[in-house]
Amino acid sequence: MTVQVAAQLRAAMREGRLTAGERLPSSRRLAAALGVSRTVVTEAYEQLYAEGWLVGRHGSGTYVADVLAVPAGDPPAPPPAEPAGEMIDLRPGEPWTGDLDTPAWRRAWRAAAVLAPAAEPDPHGLPGLRAALTERMRRGRGVTCPVERVMVTRGAGNGLDLLAATVLRPGDRVGVEDPGYPRARTVLAARGLRVVPCPVDEQGLVVDGLPDDLRLIYTTPSHQYPLGGVLPVPRRQSLLAWARRTGALVAEDDYDGEFRYGGAPLPALYGLDPEVVVYLGTSAKILTPAMGVGWLVARPDLVAAIAARRPELGDRTAVVPQEALRVLLDRGDLDRYLRRMRAEYARRRAVVVGALAGLRVRGDTAGLHLVVELPAPVADRVVRAAGARGVRLDTLSRHHAGSADPVHGLVIGYGAARRSELRAACALVRELVLR
Repeated sequence: MTVQVAAQLRAAMREGRLTAGERLPSSRRLAAALGVSRTVVTEAYEQLYAEGWLVGRHGSGTYVADVLAVPAGDPPAPPPAEPAGEMIDLRPGEPWTGDLDTPAWRRAWRAAAVLAPAAEPDPHGLPGLRAALTERMRRGRGVTCPVERVMVTRGAGNGLDLLAATVLRPGDRVGVEDPGYPRARTVLAARGLRVVPCPVDEQGLVVDGLPDDLRLIYTTPSHQYPLGGVLPVPRRQSLLAWARRTGALVAEDDYDGEFRYGGAPLPALYGLDPEVVVYLGTSAKILTPAMGVGWLVARPDLVAAIAARRPELGDRTAVVPQEALRVLLDRGDLDRYLRRMRAEYARRRAVVVGALAGLRVRGDTAGLHLVVELPAPVADRVVRAAGARGVRLDTLSRHHAGSADPVHGLVIGYGAARRSELRAACALVRELVLR
């Protein structure tokens, strides 16, 4: 019932039947009108708050947020001839950092700056940060693990590289989703590994038919990059059974699992089988790539082996950013910031989907990007035309590595630009596609 109430309210706001600034009934009044418990309505309101559809005014009530309504059948307003000013970057991968410079952020870095430098930093990472991460992952990602299973890295790509350098040998065959994350292919190929493209569909990695000779499979099950599929439970179980049978490891990149707009974030794959899954997390999307802090979670023998190998590789994570992240976690500042950013990204997603009305969009239920499906020649022409008019775009072609039946189109990120820029740029994209 909570899902139904939230869905009906969401549809009313999306279609303009509830307009920006309109006050909603109290949870008690709406529950009485619908004949449901107040808890049902309260939880529906909380979900819509998290998605950015609703805002609260202290002592006043609950109001519809200023999101773009898309009435059924009505085209968006005509776009400007071209976005004004500097280039607008709609390429995926960048979070919004315009609201990051807060008192909490500055306070965390000041506190971290007094940390005494260590002659030989622990390759596992700062103990305080590892403890804070275990609590954060338990509450936010359904990952329950002792501190001994956690290593602090410089990011998800660094964690994947450390794993490959420790447990794999040149010539080993490793699987990567196709289309998939180009940097993962680059990292693994740089270690002399034979990268095998593994197909995906609208639900994510296609598990049936995975080769038995893979030593590792890299996957993004919570929000397949870049198509946006969410790996369903039966496939997750099949993937883990395949890994158990073949002796392969599953590298789970949870790059933006914190951001979902159709419900609560999905638990990580790691929680289903901590013995065969290596969980890779990062602060790059939840804060900024400039922080350079990530984390790896694996069974104790793997963590110990990677920690022993890491000094030989000359690899370490800077301690001051580690301590700053610990302060943000321990004081609850990161949780508060994430709540604000979920609402902000939900508003951005609504702007983008509205501006692209009428185009075939997929992968927009989570994360910081979506895909517009187009024939490859059309996508290439749109990229060139948009670039000439001030908008940078990315195509799906760059993410393919050998698919027999590839999906083509545009990958549109909505993290880097301002909301007003997103609206103008996506309206231009729509105009160019229809033309």
